[in-house]
Amino acid sequence: MESNVNTPSLSPIINYNCNFWKKLHVYIKEVKGLKIKNLYNGLFVLGLLMITGCNIQGETTTISIDSIDAKEVLTLDTEADIFQYDGIIYKTNIDWLNELSLTKNVQIGEIKTKNNTNTDFKDEMSNKLPIGTKIFSAKERGDILIVEIEGKITKYLAIVEG
Repeated sequence: MESNVNTPSLSPIINYNCNFWKKLHVYIKEVKGLKIKNLYNGLFVLGLLMITGCNIQGETTTISIDSIDAKEVLTLDTEADIFQYDGIIYKTNIDWLNELSLTKNVQIGEIKTKNNTNTDFKDEMSNKLPIGTKIFSAKERGDILIVEIEGKITKYLAIVEG
């Protein structure tokens, strides 16, 4: 025995921004004469299509951040207090940086050479910090390093262009 499915109009609740909903509405109108079992199977398949069909897939965006070298920083500010760690120049004496409340984490390095004559910097090299100054990471931020000299904490910000 055939049973007709009486479905109410879905127009008031359908968001027509996605083609899926338009197709579903047309599909439901067309299946009024099908058996209920076939209707449920069709809705199940359409539900799966909805989950995968309206998603944006396969697109990725890559953002690269280039680091600025010591020459660029010292050209802009000849009195800048900087050091290089892991290929990145870090600078201090930035007003808002000093206002941050940061916690010193683990020691990641120390100043091994001092360079106050030119702008050719290498890792663990500084223009103002004394040799042997310990470099620490900050627990709260990955772009800030902390140095401690005779009990005084100084924060340095990674200088990058992006």
